[in-house]
Amino acid sequence: MKCALVGADGAVRHAERHPTDAERGPDAVVETILTVAEGLAGKARADGLTPTALGIVVPGVVDEAHGVAVWSANVGFRDVPLRELASTRLGLPTALGHDVRAGGLAEARLGAGRDAGHVLFVAIGTGIAAAHVVAGSAATGAHGAAGELGHILVRPDGPVCGCGRPGCLEAIASAAAVARRYAELAGTGAAPPAGPASDGGSAAGSGAARTMVTAAEVAARAAAGEELATRVWREAVEALADGLATGQALYDVETIVLGGGLAQAGAGLFDPLRVALRDRLTFHREPRLVPAVLGDEAGCLGAALLALDKLETP
Repeated sequence: MKCALVGADGAVRHAERHPTDAERGPDAVVETILTVAEGLAGKARADGLTPTALGIVVPGVVDEAHGVAVWSANVGFRDVPLRELASTRLGLPTALGHDVRAGGLAEARLGAGRDAGHVLFVAIGTGIAAAHVVAGSAATGAHGAAGELGHILVRPDGPVCGCGRPGCLEAIASAAAVARRYAELAGTGAAPPAGPASDGGSAAGSGAARTMVTAAEVAARAAAGEELATRVWREAVEALADGLATGQALYDVETIVLGGGLAQAGAGLFDPLRVALRDRLTFHREPRLVPAVLGDEAGCLGAALLALDKLETP
């Protein structure tokens, strides 16, 4: 959990991190959230500050209008009235939101998209999710599930996604998918030579070593010219370009901000992705394609923005 005291100007006055420990179950996670929030409020008062509102963002499906964490595979939430629990516990106006939408909100207002009125924030990690932010407000959708860009169908005959359908974008272009694809192909005998830079300096147990290769390592190997890594990386970039082209057709944004672990590949991702995206656009305007700048604090800052917005809304 990333937690902070944030001023009305968006400046972080104090930050903390705490383990989520989701294996303890959803009730324990909720209790930890509330306890940490109480501690932050107490820290603010001890520092001569007055806590005015609380913002909480969580993964999964979130009913922001009613303040309910509807569903989350990561932490086991099922219809948790988190906003009511928090506001009762702390006695503060409380906003509940979705972690990726909150991250997109922060990048659009404070980060890489702050000069654009229409921003699509895409987080590429274990999965792929997005937030469409217009004039500083992120769309939630009718059922709290807007922005599931990772479940756009890009390869009908592709690998099965975690949602159960074959060919979703995140089954091919997420960081987890890139690592998995590399391991699968390496297992057919097309593995790279072992060496200190790639396999920890040992050629023993090569099958196990292959499965441990991360998406970042695949990107590095592709940049170094390794044939297998280049193939896997190209597949991911092509699929991601298809997904972003669909997103641009739907949303017509000025700026696409890419965050998450895969975006840290830098020019190795952005240069070929810009070319591939441009090749897929016809009459649509080409958006600026830029890396996120707020890192893994974006969701925390977005939670604060949601809380500040709640104060301004009658």
